[in-house]
Amino acid sequence: MRHSIKIFSLLCFVTLLSCQTDKSTKTQVKQTIEKKPVAKTSKKFNDYWFAGKAEINSYELKQSRYGEIREGEVVLVFVTEPFSLQKQVKLDKPNAAGDDNVSVMKLNNIRKFNTGIYDYAILSSTFTPIDYNNHPNSLKLTMSMQEWCGQTFTQLNLNKDTYHFKQFSYFESDGDTEKEIPTAILEEELMTRIRINEGQLPLGEIDLIFSTLYSRFANKDLNVAKANISKKEIDNTVSYSVKYLNYARTITIDVEKEFPYRILSWTEDNGDGELTEVVLKKSINEPYWRQKSLEDEAKREELELIK
Repeated sequence: MRHSIKIFSLLCFVTLLSCQTDKSTKTQVKQTIEKKPVAKTSKKFNDYWFAGKAEINSYELKQSRYGEIREGEVVLVFVTEPFSLQKQVKLDKPNAAGDDNVSVMKLNNIRKFNTGIYDYAILSSTFTPIDYNNHPNSLKLTMSMQEWCGQTFTQLNLNKDTYHFKQFSYFESDGDTEKEIPTAILEEELMTRIRINEGQLPLGEIDLIFSTLYSRFANKDLNVAKANISKKEIDNTVSYSVKYLNYARTITIDVEKEFPYRILSWTEDNGDGELTEVVLKKSINEPYWRQKSLEDEAKREELELIK
């Protein structure tokens, strides 16, 4: 009897050990599957984008609004930053953040123009991870618009397989809105993807969340839409065409064929008969956050910014 009990106990122990080993193996396999190789960046990319400077680009703007073309300017500021994956804000102490520290390409897109007596000031900020293998979607997008009637603020935060959308507006039709939008490529991130992915965009039919600016100007609820992306090469330029299938909106983006793949120009056609055109004037690399003195205003002249 005692001999049988010993054998039974031994069998139970072996079975338990086997189960634990199997569970541990499954966990390791799962972690191996989920852990993807970090997207590789070239030395040229690292030397340019991690040199402690931002790329600042000034553009001449011809903005279609209310059936007329308005003159103005656009500034694109591209810079890499340490970003919190959980809080989705720039990290104050990135070295202490561990796995929460994600390197992103930030694009601040500043657009200013007048409509008659009053003016528009629009700023969008897009945060796209450089390691697109493990973080294939932009983590955050914000857009604020100020004009004499009032202001609007929109924010999208990545939340697993959706974007959590919030909008606060002076206007009743917009109100204070909150909803979930399925994840897709953001129109605002097309330019950050170009800079990260060696001048390349995905081609063919894709899901695209149209821009927050288009949503405001065309009074369209922000959502996922089908779009087709094509490209052609002319001399030293790659030209992308982004055509929405169910909306009267087509965008073209002209990009340098060689590194660092600057955005040379783009157009926006919303089917209203007037074309918004943006053309590069100047591009410089500077740590602008340190350039706060009166002497530094010379950089504005170098960029040919409107006073």
